[in-house]
Amino acid sequence: MYAIVRHYSADASAITEMVKYVDREFADRVPEQVGSVLYTAVDTGGGTVMTITMFGDAEAASRAESAVTGVQESLGARFGVRETAVERGEVMVSRATPSVVGRVRFEP
Repeated sequence: MYAIVRHYSADASAITEMVKYVDREFADRVPEQVGSVLYTAVDTGGGTVMTITMFGDAEAASRAESAVTGVQESLGARFGVRETAVERGEVMVSRATPSVVGRVRFEP
């Protein structure tokens, strides 16, 4: 497995609106659109968000880059969110319980 962790920042109210939008309009389609096996957005506080996207392998992650770039441009223009860091790498250890399969809905 391969993971991409992205960090974003913006005005705190813009982050809230963006996450609502992502939850409503985008998150359910992420696996199909970018070929991921997991997509998670984490509120890291102070107007920042981190996304964690898992792929079967590095090739799948690489193929997803153009789709991700288009979404980022759209979200940046709409909400003023900017990417501040990206980390990529092979997953070295992973454990999951059945609860990971359940959806988490954003409720501010």
